[in-house]
Amino acid sequence: MMNKLFNKILTTIDKYSSGKNVLIFFTAAIIVYFVMLFVTIPNVMNYANGMELFDLQPTGYSAEYAKALLDTLGSEGRQAYLYYQIPLDMVYPLLFALTYSLMLFYLFKKILKTNSKLFALSIVPLIAGFFDYLENIGIIIMLVMYPGFSTITANVTNIFSILKSFSTTLFFLIVLSAIGGLIYKKLLKK
Repeated sequence: MMNKLFNKILTTIDKYSSGKNVLIFFTAAIIVYFVMLFVTIPNVMNYANGMELFDLQPTGYSAEYAKALLDTLGSEGRQAYLYYQIPLDMVYPLLFALTYSLMLFYLFKKILKTNSKLFALSIVPLIAGFFDYLENIGIIIMLVMYPGFSTITANVTNIFSILKSFSTTLFFLIVLSAIGGLIYKKLLKK
């Protein structure tokens, strides 16, 4: 059953992995990313007194750090996080997952044989997006339950943050390798 689902996902990615679709989704993803990077994240960080937000800690954080950040943000900072940053961060993982899965498949079609098992790597951005959503849900729970605090929720959210960062890093390594492969293939043709 999982194999059937996996193949269906790859078939769908293949169907939509055109240069035009990659460009459309990439543009949308970059716009949302830049709004977060230059507007909503700095807005929330104004309340964080120099502390990094959960989303911005690729190597994770402790439950103690999570509690300290929630305390430091104060009521206005937690509201800004919950009502300004998180809504955009609920759109971005979908755009990231779609854009970069399509991009990888598109690049792979240019450098690999059609039966290559490496096409399966196109799901790595979907995995990163999935963990980003789980991270966001954990952050929402922590923000909503404040002043209550659950060490378990903080620790589980931390795991999702690390898994998101790991899978995102893996994606970037794969895409750089694919671009390198494309350049190499073009140079061989010359």
